Amino acid sequence: MKRKAVTLVLVFICFILQGTLIKAISLGGVAPNLLLMLTSVSGFMCGKKDGMFTGFFAGLFTDILYGGGIIGFYILLYVWTGYVNGMFNRLFYPEDVKLPLILITVSNALNGFLTYVFLFLLRTRLDVSYYILRVILPETVYTLILTIILYRPLLFLEQSLQDNVTG
Repeated sequence: MKRKAVTLVLVFICFILQGTLIKAISLGGVAPNLLLMLTSVSGFMCGKKDGMFTGFFAGLFTDILYGGGIIGFYILLYVWTGYVNGMFNRLFYPEDVKLPLILITVSNALNGFLTYVFLFLLRTRLDVSYYILRVILPETVYTLILTIILYRPLLFLEQSLQDNVTG
């Protein structure tokens, strides 16, 4: 129960930061995706269920902030992201940073591409190379850089939550 409460607080903090501070430090209109990063981290550190839980609320907040009146699209993407990252929970070792960086990179790129397909391509905006080079790739790199900075604090928080549950 404590983990769920902490997760909700983290999602809310990331949502607030995503809408304020992160927008202020965006480069060329591209900002890192904190909520997607948190969903991925939750998935591979805690498993499928926790990843999906985090993804649901991260997606809900993203729908509210960026959804344009459509509730559910980002929920579906983020729940999927949490689930897929949760499948790698058994391969996760806290001291190995390669797997988290790879998973977050792939998750961000796939989510960006799926967003393009369902929100732009279906509306006959066919310039996929522009979207990949100007939005998906910079956002993925920016999120990766932020992940390198925030990974250790998130890992510490997760380990302290595990110690409280088991200890």
